[in-house]
Amino acid sequence: MSALPPCPQCNGEFAYEDRNLLICPECGHEWDPNAKADDGYDIKDSNGNQLAEGDKVTLIKDLKVKGSSQVLKVGTKAVIKRFADGDHDIDCKVDGAGNMMLKSQFVKKA
Repeated sequence: MSALPPCPQCNGEFAYEDRNLLICPECGHEWDPNAKADDGYDIKDSNGNQLAEGDKVTLIKDLKVKGSSQVLKVGTKAVIKRFADGDHDIDCKVDGAGNMMLKSQFVKKA
């Protein structure tokens, strides 16, 4: 017998297969084990392309860094580390400037 993963909702260990779904008899939760995990964020760049964690992006506008005299120039590259709630929705590592929060409307997928 193959080991099935525990229920993601109640962590029950008695899940069983029904066609392409797994079902937990303890809480009644049904899920597709092959489905891609949804992180809950639907972030798009300035051109409307879907962004994902790990994507490389470039700035489309000069941006002043708040609390500093530094300016991030057009074409500066960054790598998306994660997404966040709020108006600054991308947490990324910017080349030459370190970790920063950016707005998705000022970047495009590289």
